[in-house]
Amino acid sequence: MPIATLRCGDKTLDLSTPVVMGVLNVTPDSFSDGGRFLAAQAAVEHALRLVEEGAAIIDIGGESTRPGAVPVPAAEELRRVLPVIEQLRRATPVVISVDTSKPEVIRGAAAAGAGLINDVRALREPGALEAAAASECAVCLMHMQGDPRTMQQAPSYVDVVNEVKSFLEERAQSCRTAGMSSDRIVIDPGFGFGKTLEHNLELLRRLGELTAGGLPLLVGLSRKSIVGKLTGRGAGERVYGSVALAVIAALNGARIIRAHDVAATVDALRAVAAVTGGATHASHGQPR
Repeated sequence: MPIATLRCGDKTLDLSTPVVMGVLNVTPDSFSDGGRFLAAQAAVEHALRLVEEGAAIIDIGGESTRPGAVPVPAAEELRRVLPVIEQLRRATPVVISVDTSKPEVIRGAAAAGAGLINDVRALREPGALEAAAASECAVCLMHMQGDPRTMQQAPSYVDVVNEVKSFLEERAQSCRTAGMSSDRIVIDPGFGFGKTLEHNLELLRRLGELTAGGLPLLVGLSRKSIVGKLTGRGAGERVYGSVALAVIAALNGARIIRAHDVAATVDALRAVAAVTGGATHASHGQPR
């Protein structure tokens, strides 16, 4: 039975039905909205719009992880994200997530009020696991083959689902060994991170296999190249394809859907909850 709540510092998030994580990139070079929300005030205003649309989590990223992205020093990442976290903490009760791999940023973000660490490297950077364990934040462990600079050059698997599942199980066990309880752990198969179109589709078809261990599953498909390849649309025109894949993910067990187009995704998940027996309002998933 999948865990139905997620402990995010001093907040508890209800995952009995799927919720939406709104994307907020405070970067100049993210693939979809890079540069739009570099100023802290613009970022906060956009985040509050996403909350009004029904986001249960706001995911703040200060370093792009798109294919080919260049690393950002920890000091610059902190400069970008901390003012936004601090202002949002005062302005809204929703869970604040920080999209980072660096222990310095994990510690700084947790101190500023973040409740979730969303790490594309699954806490494998030196010191990251220890920083996250000490923070009381929830953690999202993502699978990635390679690193953002090289991950899409020649991704290869014998069985993508089993390899991703084994990796995520190992990282989750590392978190437990470091002192984290299972109600602080989320897993993410990492769509688009070192995967071809066929790898992504196979993961989506067999998504239910990844939830067998009971940990909640986060899925990020919004506006990604998989949607572009399936629809022929540019990054800013992928809302319908993104929502379709979000519905498929939710029907296959995903509990957190990471999305740029929050209102459309929330509406779709309300329909999913109604059809599958959940309360129609549950997709807001507001923390307690």
